Amino acid sequence: MKDNSLSNILNQHNSNEQIDGQLYTLNLGPTHPATHGIFQNVLTMDGERILHAEQTVGYIHRAFEKISERRNYAQITTLTDRMNYCSAPINNFGWHMTVEKLIGVTVPKRVDYMRVILMELARIGDHLICNGVTGMDAGAITGLTYMFIERERIYDMYEQICGARMTTNMGRIGGFERDFTPKFHELLKDFLKTFPARFAEFGQLLERNRIFMDRTIGAGSISAERALSYGFTGPNLRATGVDYDVRVAQPYSSYEDFDFIIPVGTSGDTYDRFMVRQQEVWESLKIINQAYDNLPEGPFHADVPEFYLPEKADVYKKMEALIYHFKIVMGETDVPKGEVYHPVEGGNGELGFYLVSDGGRSPYRLHFRRPCFIYYQAYPEMITGSVISDAIVTMCSMNVIAGELDA
Repeated sequence: MKDNSLSNILNQHNSNEQIDGQLYTLNLGPTHPATHGIFQNVLTMDGERILHAEQTVGYIHRAFEKISERRNYAQITTLTDRMNYCSAPINNFGWHMTVEKLIGVTVPKRVDYMRVILMELARIGDHLICNGVTGMDAGAITGLTYMFIERERIYDMYEQICGARMTTNMGRIGGFERDFTPKFHELLKDFLKTFPARFAEFGQLLERNRIFMDRTIGAGSISAERALSYGFTGPNLRATGVDYDVRVAQPYSSYEDFDFIIPVGTSGDTYDRFMVRQQEVWESLKIINQAYDNLPEGPFHADVPEFYLPEKADVYKKMEALIYHFKIVMGETDVPKGEVYHPVEGGNGELGFYLVSDGGRSPYRLHFRRPCFIYYQAYPEMITGSVISDAIVTMCSMNVIAGELDA
């Protein structure tokens, strides 16, 4: 194995070849706008050339996995959406599906389709920010400002579902707290009608822009073999040419009902990562249209009274409703013993929940498989030998989100 230690690199680097005869140490982060979050990279540099990089995470470690051992299953939802807060509903629904797998609940078909619509809206919002900021870090801020408007329209739809916009706490174990509102239907129809033209305009700004292409093609490339060895998933893996997508490999929430393709790249560089996300937005629109056009009738929640709060009017009048309300709020519901893992295709790749239950009212152990934490390990390898400006756009195109680095 190649020795990439700092001492070995310094020994091999001829001081006579250095720009001014000495090397420099540069802290990129933890508090720097270009890092898009609180994490640090200690760079050893010869002028602008990066010779060695060492990353540091943990600045916002919140101990979510340990907190979960002292929270009931419903309360953990609010922890999940604070990881990748750019696509929070996917985190929420992934957790709910994990619990449903443990307790053996099958949700109504309508719930599946409602979740798919919201997860794909979340994926679009996530990709808009990643690609918009990639353009900004390459010097083109206009596209990002317009895409923020589109993300706000998605947040308006979130607000109709759960009353929140960014950290959503969306849905419930077994389904939803309430059905789609008339206002949600109005907002979604308008979005599906007007968003494609606006997103196409964003693509015209960057996709074939010679300056943007020169800045991103070849920057931060990684091979499919190396990406797989690190455990890459999601757009960062697909940009290398590997067509792995959890929605197809291990379908959940009725994704097998929908017709869509998996965009892939070839070189695994910044431009390919950008283009894979661009194409995924179009595929997400296709999925949303299919799910909405074929939205089944029926209940919006499974019959699991142990996890679904009864109507407040019933709580005031019926003893059984009052008892269930108390048990749910106070976390008095035991779950079966067992060990489950459930993955979903998050905005950044395979987001997984490994849950161990000892039959109590809280998880015995809970581990979040956070795609950011996994693929960020490759960042030093991807930027070594490049210049600082390439390191910035590489980080952005990977969509490194500090909330998902630290569970």
